[in-house]
Amino acid sequence: MIRWSLQCQARRLYRLERHKTGPLAPRQREESGIIMGEQYGFYIHTDRCVQCHACELACKSWNGLEPGVRWRKVVDIWYGQFPKVRNLTVSFSCMHCERPTCMHACPEKAISKRMEDGIVTVDPQKCVGCRTCESACPFQIPQYGKNGIMQKCHMCLDRVTQGSEPSCVATCPGEALQFGTVESLLKVSALKSGNRLPASTVPCLIVSGKFTGSAILKMFDRNRSA
Repeated sequence: MIRWSLQCQARRLYRLERHKTGPLAPRQREESGIIMGEQYGFYIHTDRCVQCHACELACKSWNGLEPGVRWRKVVDIWYGQFPKVRNLTVSFSCMHCERPTCMHACPEKAISKRMEDGIVTVDPQKCVGCRTCESACPFQIPQYGKNGIMQKCHMCLDRVTQGSEPSCVATCPGEALQFGTVESLLKVSALKSGNRLPASTVPCLIVSGKFTGSAILKMFDRNRSA
């Protein structure tokens, strides 16, 4: 009942689209000799996540995803022994890495990183469904529907380019998710001892709370070896 109530509240917030962000910043930066715009990313304060899965619902609804396909996932990890049982929760999607291994591994060059905002996108016309990117991604992000073509989060590109936040962020009733430039998110998260997810691909995900970045990486490693 509590989860249903939170989801109803989230859907109302989603329809109102009360959260707004400014247009993409024109400021430039140089990366590996290439002039790029700002790098956008996500910030998750895991202690504020109430496990309502509203972000998943909003993502699926806005992007019209078929059953079984999840661009954003809410994961719970339980630990301890009765009666001292605890759980940690994290919501994650594609992290739009600054060094995306999926892009470099794709033999058809169907994956690209936008110069103006760093968002990693997939061209469904070029993807042949070989799943090479699935093996290359250390975070098990690529998803596949009935057509076999890879799909994933694109930060609600249609919303972001119009000045709105991604649907998952605009919907979160606990305000556990935030969106913006990595630079600005690092400043916000610093007040809560947040850190960027430490990985060689340089993910654009900042994490704070009891479910730390190191714990998230251990979760991914455990899933890959399972």
